[in-house]
Amino acid sequence: PWRARVWCSRTESSHKRAMADEEPKKEPEAEGDGDDDDNQLAPEEDTGGEWAPLVQLEEVKVKTFEEDEDVLFKMRAKLFRFDKELSQWKERGTGDVKFLQHKETKKIRLLMRREKTLKICANHLVDPNVALKENAGSDRSWVWFARDFAEGEVSDDMLAIRFANSENALKFKEEYEKHQKANATIISGGKVEAAAPAAAASAEGKELPKWASDAAAKSGAPAAAAPKAD
Repeated sequence: PWRARVWCSRTESSHKRAMADEEPKKEPEAEGDGDDDDNQLAPEEDTGGEWAPLVQLEEVKVKTFEEDEDVLFKMRAKLFRFDKELSQWKERGTGDVKFLQHKETKKIRLLMRREKTLKICANHLVDPNVALKENAGSDRSWVWFARDFAEGEVSDDMLAIRFANSENALKFKEEYEKHQKANATIISGGKVEAAAPAAAASAEGKELPKWASDAAAKSGAPAAAAPKAD
């Protein structure tokens, strides 16, 4: 009988071990709410501290001097400048060409900035004595001489401008000639008759200011040599 009891005891122990192995092991529960995900971020604590930047940067307003002017005309175009040393045309940029009138002096200048960078590529007074010249083979491009200030100092340049179509080119020419007359009146102190003959002679190609003639002679390129329209 004692052997039977030992055998039964061993059998019962083996059966309990087998049942324990079959039961899924339970992972220890995290402290706190059982629904919380272990990967969740802990709630931020308000320390009550205030952090001030080490350097205070003040907003700086950039003055372009366009604040003192009224925009009379604006149109998108592409500008070229004749390089006298290389004897070839170089693109100066694409953007809006403007005629700006100063609110006090009433003088009108031509200003053009490159799009995106806004860098100045043309900046000069509309000269009553310098007319636009047609570019041979194109009805949407003009050539003229200017005492330009785009690079920060006065430079005698030969410029060419090209528009999207002939209609835009014609509008530009009309505005240019209108502002020539306005500047002639201001410069001459209201004596339009004194400035008109010079402007008319220039328009016919009979006369150009000395600085413009010298620039043309040095460049060796007539107005007809302007970049061809695409």
